[in-house]
Amino acid sequence: MPKTIVTEGRTTNEAIENGLKELNVSKDRVNIKVLDSDDKRSFFSILAPRVVKVELTLKDEGIKKDTKMKREIVISSENMQKARENVERFLEEFVKKLPEGTTYQIENIDIGINVNIHNSKLGYLIGYRGETLYALQNILTSVAAKGVNQKVRVILDIEGYKEKREKTLQELAEKMAKTVLRTKKSVTLEPMQPYERKIIHSKLQDYPNVETVSIGEEPHRRIVISLKK
Repeated sequence: MPKTIVTEGRTTNEAIENGLKELNVSKDRVNIKVLDSDDKRSFFSILAPRVVKVELTLKDEGIKKDTKMKREIVISSENMQKARENVERFLEEFVKKLPEGTTYQIENIDIGINVNIHNSKLGYLIGYRGETLYALQNILTSVAAKGVNQKVRVILDIEGYKEKREKTLQELAEKMAKTVLRTKKSVTLEPMQPYERKIIHSKLQDYPNVETVSIGEEPHRRIVISLKK
């Protein structure tokens, strides 16, 4: 259920501002209902202290941080070995269909398996903003899960794309943060993958006077960068 609070002030605007400060949000993220407005005062109460009450309810926009800590499950050695064998068999056949000279590396990590594919001619496997790469990553995760009774993630990278993309996103985050500070207006970025949104959040987590939130639903979820309240 959306969070609702009631706040007071000498004027409607003051009551609203008090509520926004308490919720730590901007005005566009709440529904406002005036419970006791400025124009309801009678002649006999004109000398009494003015008190205006408003009700603020957070809009249900699916706003939440993408940086929530998740409890990681330790993968058994048997499941890890089985998942790795599944991925290796798939890649052996898959690479045969790729340009000559394509190679790959597989590495076990705590949450699953890292896969790196190398060839400068594989841009079509990355796609626009990495869309094809992430689709292939999902396929590899499904391949790894065959006959495995634990969730084993496959993290795929192609020709170092993710490292380059991370640098680009960090630069974008800093540039947009400076824009927000200069214009005093919020900036909404284009929809991004969860992995990419996490980079933005992390980069600006300790950036002075700005904050980030994610809004919307997948696959159109995006980040809003705004001034701290």
